[in-house]
Amino acid sequence: MFIRYGYEITVTCQQPTALVCLLSVHEDRAVDIRVPEASFTMPEVPTSTYRDLFGNRCLRLVAPVGDLTIWGDATLEDDGKPDRVHPLAREHAVPDLPDDCLVFLMGSRYCETDRLSQTAWDLFGNVPPGWNRVQAICDFVHGHIRFDYQQARSTRTAYEAFHERVGVCRDFAHLAVALCRCLNIPARYVNGHLGDIGVPVVDPMDFSAWIEVYLEGEWHTFDPRNNIPRIGRILVARGRDAADIPLINSFGPHVLKGFRVWTYEVEAPGGAMSDPTAR
Repeated sequence: MFIRYGYEITVTCQQPTALVCLLSVHEDRAVDIRVPEASFTMPEVPTSTYRDLFGNRCLRLVAPVGDLTIWGDATLEDDGKPDRVHPLAREHAVPDLPDDCLVFLMGSRYCETDRLSQTAWDLFGNVPPGWNRVQAICDFVHGHIRFDYQQARSTRTAYEAFHERVGVCRDFAHLAVALCRCLNIPARYVNGHLGDIGVPVVDPMDFSAWIEVYLEGEWHTFDPRNNIPRIGRILVARGRDAADIPLINSFGPHVLKGFRVWTYEVEAPGGAMSDPTAR
């Protein structure tokens, strides 16, 4: 299948403000691109790109005084299959993990392993290690947190989400990541596009957060928010938690004035989208 995806984000700044944006598809999906990303800013400003410590593509620019719109649109090919499930995948003992996995065992800004360690072992210490233990964590988080956009808070941590029992997809992801790490299972935070393909349509669309967990020598996708295999995930960025991969990192105050995201199946590369308002 072919999936067209994009974004239109408008911010307002009272003074020239440096921004770093993580909005473009990750290099891991670059081979699947069929219509390269068309992107621009309005007004037009100089931009540059670089790769961060986690391999994500970052856009640098300086927003002028007033409104700035950042717009991007592309189409990629997807196999149309749901997330892979490997129930026999095993955990690794910490001494056997690759060096680059170790950072994803440690506490981070939004994933306080020190505050959740005892809780994790109390809840899941007796669950057989491996895929089913990670799925048990996702099942718990999915049932423990109530999804509510109106209760979103950018500073909510995994520990706070555990006690407040409300949040949005990033909170589900942070809590699941933290609980996995407490059990010595490497886990990382992911954001990207996830359209309503094969499931009931829920508007408005948004960027989504899920997790990847290291089992049996590779990284596997889990989604504690939706908690079912989904079709058409489009990876944008990976990190320890949301502090590593904000959509827009602003080095000064700004106001979000407009936000629109689209992710739809199309008949062919460059084909019309289901949403007539998306351009």
